[in-house]
Amino acid sequence: MSGGTSRPVPTVPDAPDGGIVGGVDTHKDEHAAAALDALGRVRGRAAFPATPDGYGRLLDWLAGFGPVRRVGVEGTSAWGAGLTRFLRAAGVEVLEVSRPNRQRRRRAGKSDPADAEAAARAVLAGEALGVPKAQDGPVEAIRALRVARRSALHARTQAANQLRSLLDTAPADLREALRGRTLRRIVDAARRFRPAADLAVPAAATKAALRSLARRWLALTEEMAALDQQLAQLVRATAPSRLLDEVGVGPDVAGALLVAAGDNPHRLHTEASFAALCGTSPRDASSGRQRRHRLNRGGNREANAALWRIVMVRLRWSHPATQAYVDRRVGEGKTPREAIRCLMRYLARRVWRLLTQAPPAPRHAWPLAPPNHVSAGDHAGPLTHEYV
Repeated sequence: MSGGTSRPVPTVPDAPDGGIVGGVDTHKDEHAAAALDALGRVRGRAAFPATPDGYGRLLDWLAGFGPVRRVGVEGTSAWGAGLTRFLRAAGVEVLEVSRPNRQRRRRAGKSDPADAEAAARAVLAGEALGVPKAQDGPVEAIRALRVARRSALHARTQAANQLRSLLDTAPADLREALRGRTLRRIVDAARRFRPAADLAVPAAATKAALRSLARRWLALTEEMAALDQQLAQLVRATAPSRLLDEVGVGPDVAGALLVAAGDNPHRLHTEASFAALCGTSPRDASSGRQRRHRLNRGGNREANAALWRIVMVRLRWSHPATQAYVDRRVGEGKTPREAIRCLMRYLARRVWRLLTQAPPAPRHAWPLAPPNHVSAGDHAGPLTHEYV
């Protein structure tokens, strides 16, 4: 059965009863696929367009060699997201495959068919064990809105920096008129500027630029406020109530943790896996007689920052259990920074329990009406939780 740009492979006997294992190297326009039998023999290689029709042809092509057991997909949250959703909807087990080993790639070279075969072999060898995010529920909606909000925040910060920088080099009378004002007061004044018609004059051109930046800053602020309302509405309807009751957890922090876990948090079978996902699990760096651990700089950095914010809020508001834990750890010889890392590891364990022990959120269960207000901070909640 031909599904795309096929490549010849040696003829082998029929697949054994173990079925077929597939591997897919995903790209924006075309996916390369490879089929292996249970003995690791290559049954075929082909390429398919990254379209719904191409996904169907890819699955039919794999099924032409025998019953499809599993499919390893590289980039399930990027170019492979559509294929992953299609295969899961068809009842095929999909596993997330990391990119091929660089040392092996340097020795053997790189090609899309080789990467697809490596993905299939990783599944067959049991090296690919990650279950991809479902990406078909309210958490995926939260992720999409957070992308837009993060972009608006970066653009607003850039506009504010440009506004201040331009004001530093403005003509003296204009600079002195706005000296010492807060950013908001500078924006309020600059948005009402009426520059002269002759923009060849530096003062007039500077006023026009400042007015443009100020109005952009205000527009982005309004956009962020609207996104914050939508996100708060979704997060409150999706997150377990006990998670939002935690000290230091508000809609923004909860949203980051939800996105890290995905619509199917039960795919994270242990709290250690969630801690590694959040970058809070220490990495073993022992060698010879030396026994030590180093800081984990991997994982989802937004989730890592969310856990850090929880700790900082608790320390800022003198949460008794948090402060007592830090004091005890410092008394044992750890630095305050090391004690904070230990607290983040504890929080990863607690958040994992809250996410996996709560029943799944019903899809489209959030109210249609926007909330009356958005929480101004992420430090609401009773001071009731103790460390164990």
